[in-house]
Amino acid sequence: MRRLAASVYDLLLLAGLWMLAGLTVLSLRGGVAVPPGTYWFQALLLALTAVFYIGFWTRGGQTLGMRSWRLRAERRDGRPLKLATASLRFLAALLSLAPAGLGLLWILVDPDNLAWHDRLTDSRVVLLAKDEARR
Repeated sequence: MRRLAASVYDLLLLAGLWMLAGLTVLSLRGGVAVPPGTYWFQALLLALTAVFYIGFWTRGGQTLGMRSWRLRAERRDGRPLKLATASLRFLAALLSLAPAGLGLLWILVDPDNLAWHDRLTDSRVVLLAKDEARR
């Protein structure tokens, strides 16, 4: 449930970033809306999302939502995620979402509570102790 709550927090933050990106693009286009299904705009929003997650995962292992719920993404051996692993984790998370979120729901049946993208990248999300979360 903590992972879900952290994801909701992060989604709210991302929605704000997406709206800011949309406002910026709208301003640059002189107030003309981007037509629905425009690939470059969808790619821009996906890139913004990637920068959000990869940036936070490589700098402390926590998004703002994860920090609120005392969670941290790390390698299974406890070491921090490097850029390559965090990037692969993001791409694998998209794969986890693709079949109606089945890769995320996998947490419910996995003996180690790992999602597909955790398994594919040899990473995990851990619950931090209260004193450790304050750092």
